[in-house]
Amino acid sequence: MSEALRPMVKSRLYEQVLERLRAHVVEAGLSAGDRLPAERDLAASLGVSRASVKQAIVVLEVQGLVEARHGGGTYLVRDTLDVEPVEQLVERRKRLPEVLEAREALETKLAELAAERRTDAELETIRAALDFMRDEIADGDNGVEGDRRFHAAVTAAAHSSLLAEFMKTIAEQITESRTESLRQPGRPSRSLAQHTSIYEAIAAGDAKKAAAAMRKHVRTVAKVRLLTWVPED
Repeated sequence: MSEALRPMVKSRLYEQVLERLRAHVVEAGLSAGDRLPAERDLAASLGVSRASVKQAIVVLEVQGLVEARHGGGTYLVRDTLDVEPVEQLVERRKRLPEVLEAREALETKLAELAAERRTDAELETIRAALDFMRDEIADGDNGVEGDRRFHAAVTAAAHSSLLAEFMKTIAEQITESRTESLRQPGRPSRSLAQHTSIYEAIAAGDAKKAAAAMRKHVRTVAKVRLLTWVPED
């Protein structure tokens, strides 16, 4: 069947709530740190159930756009609510576990080999990536580019062309998992600390410790809000 004639998807009510919230943030001039109206007030203003509002808030949490504080309301994490389409979230949720499994298998071995094979110049490149990520975080960013540079430098230091090729084939999916992880509250600084542990093990030439540190890191990457989210029909 033609792609154009695929079954039409009816918009969920909470998706309509998401659009209204996005518009409200723009119209009210809200920015990071500002509080959204209470769920009961939103439900009353929009003429929907609190369940629909709660579903919308959860989707915003999953995307790292808001932070719901227990008993303290919901606050913007960013200056806008540029919401990713729910269908894209659902698809990424389906493929993310396999991507993370592949990352653990590949990157654990890459860290082990890097500890055994790295040159002084390659070690300096890894350290420079750490410094870059630290500066990104200090400037208020999530450290995505520094994270990419770090893992690329470890891969290069492993001197395994086949493993590097495997990493290249899933580069797009790795970028998704990186972005997903680093938008979790408190995750950038935690990832930086774990990167530092990996670097220190590689610098010491301790392959076993480097592998263990990388495994711990990738398993932390796997702990994302998206995987605990149950999409509503």
